[in-house]
Amino acid sequence: MTAIPPSDLPLEPYVLADDPVLDMLNTRANVDGVARDFWETDADVERWLVRLGWTEEGAVPAFEEGALLGAARGLREVIRDLLEQRKAGLQGEPAALNGFLRKAVSHPQLSWPAPGEVHLERQRKQQTPEQFLSPLAEAAAVLLVEGDFALIRTCEHPDCVLWFYDRTKAHKRRWCSMALCGNRHKVAEFRRRKLEG
Repeated sequence: MTAIPPSDLPLEPYVLADDPVLDMLNTRANVDGVARDFWETDADVERWLVRLGWTEEGAVPAFEEGALLGAARGLREVIRDLLEQRKAGLQGEPAALNGFLRKAVSHPQLSWPAPGEVHLERQRKQQTPEQFLSPLAEAAAVLLVEGDFALIRTCEHPDCVLWFYDRTKAHKRRWCSMALCGNRHKVAEFRRRKLEG
């Protein structure tokens, strides 16, 4: 397997899972056989949170340097472990995820910006990285409870570790992306047939 030069590696994590929690897992990936963690700094995590709509640009509180990165990576691996266990039909230990959920301090807030426009919004304290990431932890808990694990899969390419939620009509999705692993598989199959032929 040929490694691609670092300058050709993707700069941003893949967003192709059809579920934001699974996209979080995909921030750690194999890129042409090279293990890659797209979260190297607090700014990487913040960019990802903005890109996926978890927060707005400039809305991330000022945390101690490295705290957001550490909390995000920790949450990602807790979620990965629980999803892998759920997918395998095993009983998981939810204590670490529950720890994130316990830190979520929130309350409903009524807003009335104009006549006839009444909204109920959830306001969250964001004093710690764990509190800031608690909506992601909650989304993961909901996915673990309500997700159809027959449709939550990892890519079939042997070198790929990306997850996806198969929301296709026929539920026959095999690849994280046809442009990535699906195309690699087609090329490999073509070469194999050509050599055998």
